[in-house]
Amino acid sequence: AIHESSNGVVAAVASRNLSRAQTFAAENDIPRALGSYEELLADPNIDAIYNPLPNHLHAPLTLTAAQAGKAVLCEKPLALDAIEAQSMVNACAEAGVVFAEAAMYRFHPLTARVKALVDEGAIGAMRVIRGAFTFPIASETDIRLDRSMGGGALYDVGFYPLTMMRLITGEEPDRASAVAMWGPTDVDLTLAATLGFPSGVVGHFDCGFNAVFNTGCEIRGDAGRIVVEKWFVAEPDEQKRIELWREDDHTTIPIPPANHYVLMVEDFADAMLQGRPPRFPAQDAVQTMRVIDRLYHSARSTGR
Repeated sequence: AIHESSNGVVAAVASRNLSRAQTFAAENDIPRALGSYEELLADPNIDAIYNPLPNHLHAPLTLTAAQAGKAVLCEKPLALDAIEAQSMVNACAEAGVVFAEAAMYRFHPLTARVKALVDEGAIGAMRVIRGAFTFPIASETDIRLDRSMGGGALYDVGFYPLTMMRLITGEEPDRASAVAMWGPTDVDLTLAATLGFPSGVVGHFDCGFNAVFNTGCEIRGDAGRIVVEKWFVAEPDEQKRIELWREDDHTTIPIPPANHYVLMVEDFADAMLQGRPPRFPAQDAVQTMRVIDRLYHSARSTGR
């Protein structure tokens, strides 16, 4: 996506292991490979980093990058909890570097169109939002099953319906509860959550690593409903669609293909070049972590 962007260049890749970095560089047309993160951060020709490391390493590397004066595009979820996330936001603000969370689906025209339909009153007053993101993990050694590395379904895929509900409502939930099924490594393999918003909207979603692929979502109002069968993932050439019902009147709204990863990295680079905030401020990611904290606390409180 960065290769395809109009305003960014992949200048180098770093790894703790030089040979792995060299292999990755060769496979992905990257001109330089470095054998440590520190070497990359010390390079004056590097303007920004993309931090795709496991969740428990998001904060340490972001804090180090901020100290080095590098802008940071950090994978979601931003951190392991809201306190850690806030420290990252503060460090980047104090260093004067652009900081953004990599949540690509928010840049897809599909998301903007759904938001516009709801705001325009296409389904009347919003009442209920339902969402899901599940897929089966085949390998028992997948890092998403390692609790010490920030594994767990809510961190990984629950993030998507949760942030979607916050975006569509434009509100922060004032009630949050969850139940989970915990795996042998003590991460949530399946989690279901319920959110209550100040406007009266109720949101509920499920996420997991042990069910078939599903990213279906529905938004219901007092005059209609919107259904998106596949929301959060998209191939660059994939045409999306929104199904809109108003009583018995049904309309299919086509959404043209878009590479939401390219749109995301272009917004990040443009924020740097134009000296403006990213489209979605980093503080929003802290708010997401606060809800995740509450949901995990609720799920842990209900026992295994």
